[in-house]
Amino acid sequence: MLDEYWMQHALMLAKHAESIGEIPVGAVIVNEYNQIMGEGYNQPISKHNPTAHAEIMAIEQAGKLLTNYRLINTTLYVTLEPCIMCAGAIIHSRIKRVVYGASDYKTGAAGSFIDILAYPSINHYAEVTGGVLANECSTILSDFFKKRRLQKKKVKESGQTVLGN
Repeated sequence: MLDEYWMQHALMLAKHAESIGEIPVGAVIVNEYNQIMGEGYNQPISKHNPTAHAEIMAIEQAGKLLTNYRLINTTLYVTLEPCIMCAGAIIHSRIKRVVYGASDYKTGAAGSFIDILAYPSINHYAEVTGGVLANECSTILSDFFKKRRLQKKKVKESGQTVLGN
């Protein structure tokens, strides 16, 4: 029940990302007392920074709040399975638990494509729970990419040039 509550919060952040033209992924980090330590949503496009994933934004905010790069006894809730970069940040920040919604079979690093978070030689392991509100998390992403493909098709049919993604 608690996992669904926090995933709903992450979904709200994902919807905000979508509202500003970003891929709709949201993340929230809570401590063992269920207090928010950090929040984030995808911002690579608006920040011109390929590392500005929702997880990285939430980790950065939590580190600043705690004045520590170690986020001991925290749980990260994220709407999409973390990528390899974000899995590395999760390991380095010592997040205790990761809960994600939608699996990512192309780049997911928590078991769908590769399992960085459980790699035997890593010095920190995060407990992972996947599939929390998976349908809602998958739907927001699917709908976003359907809209984006339709927009690109309209631009292409109009003869305009498409820059970026």
